[in-house]
Amino acid sequence: MSASSVPVSDAERDARALHADGHHRVHPGEIAIGVIIGRTSEFFDFFVYAIASVLVFPKLMFPFADALSATLYSFAIFPLAFLARPVGTLIFTSIDRAYGRGAKLTIALFLLGGSTMAVAFLPGYATLGIGAPLLLALFRMGQGTALGGSWDGLASLLAVNAPENKRGWYAMIPQLGAPFGLIVASLLFAFFVASLPAQDFLDWGWRYPFFVALAINVVALFARLRIVVTPEYAKLFENRELEPAPILETLRSEWRIVVMGAFAPLASFAMFHMVTVFPLSWVFLFTHDSPVRFLVIEAIAASIGAVAIVFSGYLADSFGRRNLLGALAAAIAAFSGFAPQLLAAGTGGEIVFMVLGFILLGLSFGQSSGALSSSFSPRHRYTGSSLTSDLAWLFGAGFAPYVALWLATTQFGLLAAGAYLLSGCAGTLVALWLNRELGKSIE
Repeated sequence: MSASSVPVSDAERDARALHADGHHRVHPGEIAIGVIIGRTSEFFDFFVYAIASVLVFPKLMFPFADALSATLYSFAIFPLAFLARPVGTLIFTSIDRAYGRGAKLTIALFLLGGSTMAVAFLPGYATLGIGAPLLLALFRMGQGTALGGSWDGLASLLAVNAPENKRGWYAMIPQLGAPFGLIVASLLFAFFVASLPAQDFLDWGWRYPFFVALAINVVALFARLRIVVTPEYAKLFENRELEPAPILETLRSEWRIVVMGAFAPLASFAMFHMVTVFPLSWVFLFTHDSPVRFLVIEAIAASIGAVAIVFSGYLADSFGRRNLLGALAAAIAAFSGFAPQLLAAGTGGEIVFMVLGFILLGLSFGQSSGALSSSFSPRHRYTGSSLTSDLAWLFGAGFAPYVALWLATTQFGLLAAGAYLLSGCAGTLVALWLNRELGKSIE
């Protein structure tokens, strides 16, 4: 069945209607806007859940355990989304090939919004017993499956249409969604924690950020459909051969690039959670500091990280993406040797840790996405980029909050959490070295 013969959703039909009279043509510069809106909505969902994993779920879902054990139980559910993402990519690649990119995006983002909304309505352990955390795990997998299907190809389209000497600049644009999503999520939770009594926040206040996530998903869906379903962009995708290929075929043909692409951003992705989810859990569990104050610090540091992401584009175009990623992996390795201990040094140490961490994260994360996407053959670039992103997040970030907190609470303390970050740096440096040895290029 061809994509053109399949009934379309109301959202997709409305998006197409905007262009039916020829007065609302989409210009290439709008690719960047669509990318940023889409990535911001995805990261907002991600951070809303991540913050709740520290402030809410340990008490709501695991009241029978001590604070540390309950947080570890909560973090054990956290990576289920990353494990489900490749499954989502497999399912939604088939939908994309059969029914088109618009249908895939509509289904994926409604699944994401539905899973997020389901979490918002979920009762706690006191009401459902063990069924509550089991349902939380199910909805978390629903979020991950949906994220695997939310790949719209706009980031790849942006990259392949970038001028030769501006590829680093265009590569950083999708990454801005991460700090934007974190800033909004952190400030939203800070507002509710500060405004409500503790019991009211645990009973119902924490649910409102999840409702906001659903609203943002709807806006993001229409903004992205407005671009991807138009004839001119469909033609661009086709001309650039950015069409889905079978997963198994892609793996058989491009498995070396998939593996290297998954490991190249490990330093950045491990750093991602070391300055977002992990420090919040440490401060909340082991200091007397208010989570509101730390969430505000996190939002301010994330804004500095956004500036660093923008600056990474200039550095990558000046010195090369491979050189920049390698230098920053070494810098993050040095950071891992001393910086985590700053979390135990009071407010000043926390601020230094967060600001320095977000600067390094912004510079590396700004160029980490799709670092090897240009190495894929044109036929497999769309699917290969999606699959590589799934695996990079799984290996680099999925288990980071649990592992870092578990290591930091052993006899080795915060230094052991730095060792986990160091392992990600080693993975990045090895992947970049192998990429060079095989003669591949990172544009």
